[in-house]
Amino acid sequence: MKKYLILILMFAIWVSWVQVSAAAYKKKTVPAVEAESQPVAAESGVAVQAKAIIKGTTEGSPVSGEVTFKQNAEGLVVEATLANVPNPGKHGFHVHEKGSCDDEGKAAGGHYNPDGAQHGYLSHDGHAMAHAGDLGNVVIDESGNATYTGFLPGVSLVDGKYNVNGLTVILHEKEDDFGQPTGNAGGRIGCGIISVEQK
Repeated sequence: MKKYLILILMFAIWVSWVQVSAAAYKKKTVPAVEAESQPVAAESGVAVQAKAIIKGTTEGSPVSGEVTFKQNAEGLVVEATLANVPNPGKHGFHVHEKGSCDDEGKAAGGHYNPDGAQHGYLSHDGHAMAHAGDLGNVVIDESGNATYTGFLPGVSLVDGKYNVNGLTVILHEKEDDFGQPTGNAGGRIGCGIISVEQK
């Protein structure tokens, strides 16, 4: 009889251990799976993306386009399509510090540069050596069109020091040669305001 009681007690202990282990495993793994199922903003944990609709800065300008900003854990993936841009070749492309396209784009202010850094190419040079809005150049083809993909590391759409929601994207008339202080890219021929899309 004593032998059976010991076996029953051992079986009960084993069942309890299995239940506790299963609960602990579920608690550990389920949130991780849920977190991996959607892109998240770098600091807030919120899935988010934004768009800027590019229009010409002067009356009658045919310049048009769309810029999409997609947040991930490292920063913003930037994708753009542009059309009817004059002068094939490289054109400076930057996030600017204010949320207005008035006055032929001048109301957008200077490059977005919260650190007061020198001008550069953010995805290559980092925040210590480039403005937080430095996207480099877009290459316009002979038909006046372009597609662009870039990255702004550490930049956000929702919160934090480098939040660009509500700021502007500017397309310049000339190539950004990465000279100081802003790349000698000339006037502003296209502008759009960055706006987070509501889910």
